[in-house]
Amino acid sequence: MAYTVGQVAKAARVTVRTLHHYDEIGLLSPSGRTAAGYRRYDDADLERLQHVRFYRELGFPLEEIAAILDDPTADPAAHLRRQHDLLTGRIGKLQEMVAAIEIAMEARRMELKLTPEERFEVFGDVDPEEHAEEARERWGDTEAYRVSTQRAANYSKEDWLRLKAAQEEWGGRIVAALTAGTPADSAEAMALAEEHRQLIVGWFYDCSYEVHTGLADMYLADPRFTAHYEAIVPGLTEYLAEAIHANAISRA
Repeated sequence: MAYTVGQVAKAARVTVRTLHHYDEIGLLSPSGRTAAGYRRYDDADLERLQHVRFYRELGFPLEEIAAILDDPTADPAAHLRRQHDLLTGRIGKLQEMVAAIEIAMEARRMELKLTPEERFEVFGDVDPEEHAEEARERWGDTEAYRVSTQRAANYSKEDWLRLKAAQEEWGGRIVAALTAGTPADSAEAMALAEEHRQLIVGWFYDCSYEVHTGLADMYLADPRFTAHYEAIVPGLTEYLAEAIHANAISRA
């Protein structure tokens, strides 16, 4: 089978620009080209791309990934075993880290200096203390937890209302992009994903692209966060997660 660059990008959830870059640096060059010079990928190319994405998600630099994949002593089964070992070794820690970051944003609001009336004005029916004890017990010793707690504790009612307005304004635009059929790996959707990351950076803690993609995975895996986004509009959870991953890849 021969696949166009657009077909590969869609199937692998990467951008065409990313595939062009991989070709330029020799990480993933298509096995063939048409008479007009258009790239054509075969099944072996897709398998290599899968390995590239695995190692990239694990934080390996592109140069090191190329060296690993071009090692003549390694076979595909060896790559899969290596990736499995690396993933299983990190997944528990990563899930706890990203869960801590998200939950801390809500959990420690119990320490905000707001009256009950002000809390209701800001948070509505959401109970900011619901997950406080869980978050404190599981992630109280993490840096992200400490930083977000310290910053949040100093916010006034006006600060929280400004954040709420910013989140709602951003939410309206990403919902509009989804309902308009804008691809999740488009420039518009990736820009919205970057705004999502910058909201976290600006208000709570330093959210790297690695952490951001971890959050995206958690939105899909944790029913609490999935329910939050799906209540806004069905399909938003997956759309946001795909946009976050595409944005992180485009900035690699």
